[in-house]
Amino acid sequence: MRGPARADSPVRDSLDRVRARIESAARRAGRDPLGVHLIGVTKTVPVARIREAMSAGLVHLGENRVQEAAGKILEMGGAPGGVTWHLVGHLQSNKARRAVELFDCIHSVDSVALVRKLARVAEELGTRRDILIQVDLGGEPTKFGLDPGLAADLAREAAAHPALRARGLMTIPPMSADPEASRPFFRRLREIRDQVAVLGFDLPDLSMGMTSDFEVAIEEGATMVRVGRAIFGERG
Repeated sequence: MRGPARADSPVRDSLDRVRARIESAARRAGRDPLGVHLIGVTKTVPVARIREAMSAGLVHLGENRVQEAAGKILEMGGAPGGVTWHLVGHLQSNKARRAVELFDCIHSVDSVALVRKLARVAEELGTRRDILIQVDLGGEPTKFGLDPGLAADLAREAAAHPALRARGLMTIPPMSADPEASRPFFRRLREIRDQVAVLGFDLPDLSMGMTSDFEVAIEEGATMVRVGRAIFGERG
């Protein structure tokens, strides 16, 4: 029995294609596709199109900037129920309070000072926030993240603050037209995660892979992929 016809939706169709690619990549790696969470990055995307993606079942939304997310959430009448908001861009410490208020998970934590500021704010607000430790593997001056050798130290610091839960690691490899160029960086992040685990810090999540290379990231163990253009099209 056929269900009701659906209206044409470019965003829904794009989501379907991305989900199919995620499933194929996971199967190639012998992984359960349900272990990969798709974060739709909504930088510069208008609220109407975000709602379209939500109606198609997208439950993880990612924003690069605190102020842009605040405006969109206000326009939506508050954070929609059933949706998890992720901050995937660099976080300045002076925006830590607003980030804790708006986001469920902050992917870009890269210093002891920022860990302590987020913990203090979360405690004051009576909440607990998930964080990811951003690791700089490419050594690019324009990218943020801490030195790989300091990941365990930052995990130890985060573990000392009950108001934070360190869930894993995040990285952004150097840009390349070849997705395979990202593979060594993704593999290295997984290795760092495993090394930190030996020291007693369980960081199961790996946030890595974007539109250009998320399938390679999944093959290397990504549990979160941050996809914008493949869902919403080129940014205006």
